[in-house]
Amino acid sequence: MANQIPEELIEQVRTSNDIVDVIGEYVQLKKQGRNYFGLCPFHGEKTASFSVTQEKQIFHCFGCGKGGNVVTFLMEMENFSFFEAIKYLAERANIDLPVDATSRESPISSENQQILSAHEWLTKLFHHLIRFTKDGKAGYQYLQERGITDETIDTFQLGFAPNTKNFTATFLEKKGFHQQMLVKFGLLSRSSEDGSISDRFRGRVIFPIRNHLGKTIAFGARALQGGEPKYLNSPETELFQKGKILYNFDLAKKHIRKSNEVVLFEGYFDVISAYQSGVQNAVATMGTALTEIQAKLLKRYVDTVIICYDGDKAGIEATYRAAQLLEQVGCLVKIASIKDGLDPDSFIKEYGGDAFKREVLEASQTFMSFYMQYKKKDFNLSLEGDRIQYVTEILQELAKIESPVEREFYIKELSNEYNITVESLQHEINQYRQKTGIQKDKREKDRYTNNVQKSSKLLPAFHNAERKLLSYMLQNQSIAERVQEEIGASFNIDEHKIIATYLYAFYEEGNTEDVSIFIERLVDEKIRKLVIELALDDAQSDISDKAVSDYIRIIQNESSTGVNLKQLKAEQRLAEQQKDPIKAAQIALKIIELQRQVKHLN
Repeated sequence: MANQIPEELIEQVRTSNDIVDVIGEYVQLKKQGRNYFGLCPFHGEKTASFSVTQEKQIFHCFGCGKGGNVVTFLMEMENFSFFEAIKYLAERANIDLPVDATSRESPISSENQQILSAHEWLTKLFHHLIRFTKDGKAGYQYLQERGITDETIDTFQLGFAPNTKNFTATFLEKKGFHQQMLVKFGLLSRSSEDGSISDRFRGRVIFPIRNHLGKTIAFGARALQGGEPKYLNSPETELFQKGKILYNFDLAKKHIRKSNEVVLFEGYFDVISAYQSGVQNAVATMGTALTEIQAKLLKRYVDTVIICYDGDKAGIEATYRAAQLLEQVGCLVKIASIKDGLDPDSFIKEYGGDAFKREVLEASQTFMSFYMQYKKKDFNLSLEGDRIQYVTEILQELAKIESPVEREFYIKELSNEYNITVESLQHEINQYRQKTGIQKDKREKDRYTNNVQKSSKLLPAFHNAERKLLSYMLQNQSIAERVQEEIGASFNIDEHKIIATYLYAFYEEGNTEDVSIFIERLVDEKIRKLVIELALDDAQSDISDKAVSDYIRIIQNESSTGVNLKQLKAEQRLAEQQKDPIKAAQIALKIIELQRQVKHLN
């Protein structure tokens, strides 16, 4: 597949896309030393073990073991083929690929390709109708009445579907799409009475729903003139699953990273109004409760989530459920309160975007403050028993907070409000933390981390020597040439022999030190993972000739000793079979002495 595109063009595409920038569009990365760390997108975790090395243009997860370069990351993340990853990166860097290369087969099914194309055509059609034709006038007037500008209509590609039975069906049929497929994916509807086919979204304002790559995969539609249901979404399909998608995520990603927080809404218009007023780090659920998948998606990108749901009773209940879920996945949750029971869109219309930012978003309360207020509805606080039970529940929640300063802040609030000493409240929290094992878990985690660090030092000396030497060989061609001349592929570990052989060939082909390119030559996943581990070894860039000589000596000693030991053990077994215990014991002494010499040399 790579042969379809010149190798130098592939290299240009790769070098034009910094791995930190590309992975940063999927994962919130924080710099620690020379590397960047974040939550792994390939497996669930709460502690960042996913590392990206800008200097070497590679990534590695210390939790699940996945690793590679910018191309393999996209192949893994998006289920791209090699070509699809190169094509995506080329478009991202505004690099033109050969015309014959861009016609390569896509990894997604033919049916899904067709339905994506159908959605793209309809997005353009509906948008054109609302902006430039009489057929879309009703939808355009509706959006104007709601304060939506032309620029915003264009940004979100809002549209309108005429109130005509077969307008969409006829349009798509002329484009060559089959009606059966369009019905299956919810672009057309089939009558249960007579089996006739008609447009699904007729007479509605259209909201294209895009995936994280900006491709329209479904539509939301708002009825005009009191039609029911008020909002109608595309049905769930292989491409569109409401519990996995967040509305406007594709446009909001860069703003989320820049501000390091995201505002979570419930509806399309909330997002659109907020975006228009300057709050561009805004996303929304699809008319359903926030799911764990969506919560984990947000956590990958950002630490702080501001929940901004409707101010009515239903909105407050939904806020509580969403906040709990976000707290569980490790987000810092803030709650935006909207006065007078308004929804965000209504507040912005009534008081303006600046007031929304200042009085709603910037005035957001912490989850704990919200929780303390929210739980009061469950108790009659004029009764002593209810007050005690309420304080008890609040303390159990406070016990989960790691920060002693934050815990003390709320303890003082409880102490002042209910006339209980700070010492008593703190004692109660300490007991909860001991009972639930919070402190123990932290100690166990630290112990596990220490064991991981120690385990790397428990390897035999020759094993460590081979790893170190290979690590230097990956970053220094002259060292690789010296090792090739002195020991060739005579490493003691089979995987190390394979890596060395591949590396010698890589350099002989005229390549320079670039582990990001080298790993693409490795077919075996186990070998590729090991190379990435070795490349991430915190070895100094400079190494003395004596150090290289020492590593080579240790490897050669183990190699020769291994042969001698193997021979002696074979002679020992033969002596035992011949029932000659004296000879067997003499050989055993030789084995012990040889092992002692090896240990001394190492």
